[in-house]
Amino acid sequence: MDKLKILVIEDDKLAQSVMARHLLGHEIDFAGDKASAEKKLNSGGYNLCFVDLKLGKDDDCSGLKLLPVAKKCGVYAVVMSSSDDEETVNRAHALGCCDFYVKGNEAENIAAIITKYIQTTTLKGSVDIFTGQFITEDAQTREVVREALKYAPIDIPILILGPSGTGKTCLAKILHDHSWREGEFVAINCSAYTEELLEAELFGYKKGAFTGAYENRKGKLSQADKGTLFLDEIGAMSVNMQTKLLKAIEERTFYPVGSDRPEHSDFRIISATLEDLQQLLEQQKLRFDFFQRIHGFTVKLKPLSQRKCDILPLVAAFTLGRKQLSFEQDAKTFLLNHSWPGNIRELKTFVELVSATDGMVTLDTVQRHIAQTIRAEQRQSAKDGFLTDEQYDYAVAKGLCEALDRTAYEAIKRSLRENRNKRVKTRAQMKISARMLYSSLRKFGGGNGRKY
Repeated sequence: MDKLKILVIEDDKLAQSVMARHLLGHEIDFAGDKASAEKKLNSGGYNLCFVDLKLGKDDDCSGLKLLPVAKKCGVYAVVMSSSDDEETVNRAHALGCCDFYVKGNEAENIAAIITKYIQTTTLKGSVDIFTGQFITEDAQTREVVREALKYAPIDIPILILGPSGTGKTCLAKILHDHSWREGEFVAINCSAYTEELLEAELFGYKKGAFTGAYENRKGKLSQADKGTLFLDEIGAMSVNMQTKLLKAIEERTFYPVGSDRPEHSDFRIISATLEDLQQLLEQQKLRFDFFQRIHGFTVKLKPLSQRKCDILPLVAAFTLGRKQLSFEQDAKTFLLNHSWPGNIRELKTFVELVSATDGMVTLDTVQRHIAQTIRAEQRQSAKDGFLTDEQYDYAVAKGLCEALDRTAYEAIKRSLRENRNKRVKTRAQMKISARMLYSSLRKFGGGNGRKY
């Protein structure tokens, strides 16, 4: 952190000494009366000024008269007082006070004010994220993101709503980067796990806690200590899992699976979902107290169909540093009129497809590749989970039961390969019987299962 230039306007020498001690590391200047303070403020160069409410004996509130001067000079003004009656606080803010604190706990108050000032000045440059990190020219979306950034440094939970592919994970990462939290950004997709696996992923587990737990494993809560835990698709979480996680959020302590010793983690929650949470509440699929814990501030991202001005800037961003695309006018018109049901994710896939074409991108090329991305989106929506195009095609051709058996075989085959063909270890890892293992190998693998 760079040094700040700070003016302390205080007539008490002992109080000046206290302030100097807590502002150690910054460039500090002092003024003991209104006249000298005004002169120094007008000289410029100060980032902050701490103003004692009472300067001298004649005017009990002479410090307030300096606030318009500080505001005019662009200085972040903080009022210090021995009392905080409502009338004085309101008057101070009306005159341009940025912060107000009661004397007596300088160590905590000054540290918090310095942090807040740095965060505030950093956020003033947040417009830059719209040209790099979160690309949008949509005025409403920019306003929504700017508002969310105001809450980034505050440890309240943030809930991001919006259709799949609108940039929820990207925004969550940006909020973490602006949070000033020292720890990692740890993400988990709640819809990708069964309840038992999700519990193990979140809380971790101890060796021997269940079949296949061959060693201690740290969970996402531990990994997110002093950082951010991003719960994607939180609407898919079971009520029972919500109950367990609620306690961890409230107490910041939890028990890894198979452990009787609590662990602590100072994590901040950011969550996202495409589900209608009000509907989940009505259906009792979402606990109200859990909902209260995850939606301190709510952000709603619009689909790309309502942000048509972002389509071409996103195309440019996806090709930055690579082959630049040029579209015929009718192709460009088609792009802008397309509904983009897969949102930004669909657009990115489309750009990757057309990047292989030679010359200008024609309308025929656009229509052909958009048809492919629509097909992919239809087959792999958020509710499809792990389903791939190949699995879907196989299920259509052979039937669902056959497809499920084939998927089980592929999982067993991979486990055997990773476990060096040790079948006992594979059975334990996959939680299956010997009968199921050998039946699957006979049906799809010729029965020997020797090499995978």
